[in-house]
Amino acid sequence: MKEKSTIALVDDERNILNSLRMALEAEGFKVRTYSDGAEALEALSEDPVDLGIFDIKMPRMDGMELLRRVRQQSDMPVIFLTSKDEEIDELFGLKMGADDYIAKPFSQRLVVERVKAVMRRASAREPGAVATEAAKILERGMLKLDPERHTCHWDDKPVTLTVTEFLILQALAARPGVVKTRDALMDAAYDDQVYVDDRTIDSHIKRLRKKFKQVDDNFDVIETLYGVGYRFKEA
Repeated sequence: MKEKSTIALVDDERNILNSLRMALEAEGFKVRTYSDGAEALEALSEDPVDLGIFDIKMPRMDGMELLRRVRQQSDMPVIFLTSKDEEIDELFGLKMGADDYIAKPFSQRLVVERVKAVMRRASAREPGAVATEAAKILERGMLKLDPERHTCHWDDKPVTLTVTEFLILQALAARPGVVKTRDALMDAAYDDQVYVDDRTIDSHIKRLRKKFKQVDDNFDVIETLYGVGYRFKEA
């Protein structure tokens, strides 16, 4: 029997911790709750989880600093909880490597569905995941993607990607020269039940470019076609 996935829920509002914990446990998840980022970081360093849900605004250590620290040691999926007036924070959070964000106020059902969607996207990383035809290693010039192991290399140098970044890059690299609209990239990277807007995809693309430029300053294979979408440059 498959072991239950464990979620770290970090928020300084006790009612949110309690209500989301009950909703997620009702769906079969194990849930560990923390009321601030510093407490969560210490616990996660000692005992990692499968997915994190972080509130952005918290005392002692906010969600963004927590994500930055977590990303130094783990690429586990992370979902941000954010107030509707924190659009800049949302974008910054995605650029830092969050996989998704949910604006408050939200329904418990929405959170559960988004968690399931992100977990499905992350399942390809699990050892023993069933290999499919689509899971074969993809090579495009200096790029090498291994969907089964969730690894990415550029010129034989490793590039650490979140689940969402990996799926977007895979969709682009699968058909070099073919323009992918933002809608097409959303379909590739997000579950049908999850709504994201254009700027979410744009933020992920910016993050992808930044990561590759850290290993190769001349990286330029992801092209922008303004008003249309993106494409992977043909060799």
